[in-house]
Amino acid sequence: MSDHSIIAAVDLGSNSFRLQVARVVEGSLFPLDSLKETVRLGAGLDAQGCLSEAAIAELIAALSRFGERLAGLPPQCVRAVATNTFRVARNSAYFLPLAEAALGFPIEIIAGREEARLIYIGAAHSLPNTRERRLVVDIGGGSTELIIGSQYRSFRTESIQLGCVGWSMRYFPDGVITRERLETAELAARGAFLPLVPDFHTSEWQRAIGTSGTARSLADILELNDLSPLGITRSGMAALREKMLAAGHVDKLVLNGLRDDRRAVVAGGFAIMQAAFDMLGIERMNITYGALRDGVLYDLMQRQTQYDVRDRTVDFFQRRYHVDGLQANRVTAMAMQLFEALRGEAVPDDAVLARHLHMAALLHEVGRSIAHASYHKHSAYILQHADMPGFSRREQLWLSRLVLAHAGSLTKLSGESVSAAEWDAILALRLAVLFYRSRLDETPPEFELVRQSEGYTLTIDALWLNAHPLTAFALTEETTAWQNIGVTLQVQAIAAE
Repeated sequence: MSDHSIIAAVDLGSNSFRLQVARVVEGSLFPLDSLKETVRLGAGLDAQGCLSEAAIAELIAALSRFGERLAGLPPQCVRAVATNTFRVARNSAYFLPLAEAALGFPIEIIAGREEARLIYIGAAHSLPNTRERRLVVDIGGGSTELIIGSQYRSFRTESIQLGCVGWSMRYFPDGVITRERLETAELAARGAFLPLVPDFHTSEWQRAIGTSGTARSLADILELNDLSPLGITRSGMAALREKMLAAGHVDKLVLNGLRDDRRAVVAGGFAIMQAAFDMLGIERMNITYGALRDGVLYDLMQRQTQYDVRDRTVDFFQRRYHVDGLQANRVTAMAMQLFEALRGEAVPDDAVLARHLHMAALLHEVGRSIAHASYHKHSAYILQHADMPGFSRREQLWLSRLVLAHAGSLTKLSGESVSAAEWDAILALRLAVLFYRSRLDETPPEFELVRQSEGYTLTIDALWLNAHPLTAFALTEETTAWQNIGVTLQVQAIAAE
């Protein structure tokens, strides 16, 4: 990356959408522009868990405006992440392509723990670089993230299914605030926090930090109405509770600092925050303005320079699942060589797929820690469902599909939409595993692999093939596997010159 590159982060939350544009100068970020759209996407979910057509229309309109601002930026300089509503919406497969078309860039639906990791990165970069252990609390529109970390490293990350939009709709649907409703909302929120108490109680951290809309809004209200001198305090929350009960309705709340775009969700957000104070032993919470979008920017900057958290995750998974590192490296090197032979000069355009193939090859044997038989299925399951810091859901699905396809029948991909480049990657990984079945550091054969109109041709040294009868037999079986899905794989043995 050049010293004056422009990058952008898009945070598609359940309450609001945010766009942040920044310039990277010598490893530091300098903000250039920001946009916010209050869409309350979480309120657009119907009884079946589907996003309504009206909400989708609002989503598309907001992303079209973001798309105009992002127009002209290279794809590698923009990262858009979507959180809880995208995660839980049952019709996301329908509206996600529409959203990506409106924005003009891919949208990553990230898991709750990945959201928490990125939130901490954003918060940490806006706080003093001290060694104290911090509890960071982010109450969003659809979920709440909890993180314990020190400096720029997070130690524990969790995400729970409660947010200010959902809680306000459930317990204060008409805006009426009563003591019974408030106590019920807080009790339900305490129940959601209960399983996390052992890991996130006050004995595990030294300072509590709040970030994002709910925490900032509550802090503004408490400070501007002289209910708390700085940040959020237990006594300030008690005083705010009485003011809310006295008003009886969100529209009757007359409070300095209560913005119109937060009024409808203030009661639900208050109940969740009070539950967090009660269950986690919080007495005072300071506020930071670093949040998810800032974390996405810093993570994007690191991906494009010397550090990519996904590499650390791959390394951790290799150790966690006792992967044979030497074999993984052999297969990876061969798979990348085969893929480049197929893609030729088009490889730079397939940089994302090549990156995924590289990581899939390194992790293709993680399932052996469960069972040798059908290990590729176990590997695919792990890569699809495990928490993998740095990876989006889509990336994990791509890894899972590559690993699932590297062994066994190819008919399991029938009905799936697989691009020509993905088939190339699948063939490259299958052949690499086949050539290194012996798990020895042997010199691979001289070969030529080309794509043709209806399949592939692999030309290989006849002498090497004669000296490796097991591999020759495996290649015969491989041609049958491809024939079963209507693809021709020809293996031609020729004498080396």
